[in-house]
Amino acid sequence: MSTIQDIIELRHTLHQHPELSNREKQTSARIREFVQRYHPDKTIDISHTGKAFVFEGKHPGPTVMFRAELDALPIPEHTDVPYASQNDGVSHACGHDGHMSMVAGLAPFIAENRPEKGRAILLFQPAEEVEQGARDVVESAAFADIAPDYIFGLHNIPGIPKGEIVLRKGTFSAASKGMIIRLTGKTSHAAEPENGISPVRAIEQIIHGLSEIAENKSAFSNLALLTIVHIRMGEVTFGTTPGDAEVMVTLRAYENNDMQKMTRLAEQVVEKAADSKRLKHVISYIEDFPALVNDDQCVDMLEDAARKTGLTFGYREQPFKWSEDFSYYTQKYKGGFFGLGSGPGQPQLHNPEFNFPDDILGAGMNIFQVLYKMLLT
Repeated sequence: MSTIQDIIELRHTLHQHPELSNREKQTSARIREFVQRYHPDKTIDISHTGKAFVFEGKHPGPTVMFRAELDALPIPEHTDVPYASQNDGVSHACGHDGHMSMVAGLAPFIAENRPEKGRAILLFQPAEEVEQGARDVVESAAFADIAPDYIFGLHNIPGIPKGEIVLRKGTFSAASKGMIIRLTGKTSHAAEPENGISPVRAIEQIIHGLSEIAENKSAFSNLALLTIVHIRMGEVTFGTTPGDAEVMVTLRAYENNDMQKMTRLAEQVVEKAADSKRLKHVISYIEDFPALVNDDQCVDMLEDAARKTGLTFGYREQPFKWSEDFSYYTQKYKGGFFGLGSGPGQPQLHNPEFNFPDDILGAGMNIFQVLYKMLLT
């Protein structure tokens, strides 16, 4: 059976060789090499680089899945650890190396405690950082064959005491999406703007209309944010009036219903502005994360697991404002997602100085082990 030192060494190796979303071939191979030592009954290739390792029980029962993320970020690492990233401009600045190691660390435990019933699945998913990873997995034919009755995942949370478990029923983290508005009119000489169709006034109208949506708090049941993040218009030339523009907006909400309403209202603002100024318009979306909504029963099990392991736990009053594509699983399946404190002095996620703390690996694995015992033995 692997020791905690083996799990730490796995994390250090993964940390040293980070790979970007949907390019995690070496990472996936390293995970496979580690888990295969513990003789899963089946190994399934899923999505681009994903892997699912299936441990079958002796009798019928639930399918219980534990999920981790394979990908790193396009962020240069600024740490002095001996196992720092060897891939220029890429690092595990979100802690996915730690998440993978905790889920992989279940394999030796399961090998010594084979499921009495049902089946356990260790899922390693590509591309969490760019949103489509979980969506691609859920929509794949391979996933349909191993669809879970319960799925669990976690994320380390800087600022929370090390090893403390963060729980929340209902929405755990926010929905978000990037809205891209493209406006098309007609250029003209800057001396003859009357001969063109400029997007300037429409942009003014859109900014004003979107601001009104964001300020109307009573229209939404909970937090709803609308942030204009980028505007591009025309070309850098003083002799030409602009004939096209692009506006990028981030929409964020705690509740999926609020996200749907805010999206509809924002689209109406754009359509009205474009039509009134005789502009063609196209709206598209990118990085579309639903809200991550926990199942109450799964959260009760997580609390029970925290109690049984003696770990400190607490319930968060409000959801986290960031998004997490685990939400694609919880849209269809009973899911429980929790936070694992990584320390008050820990650099924030996506910081070049971030390095997942080894001394919380045991806490995460203990929670997973207790959930496994509850449901499958």
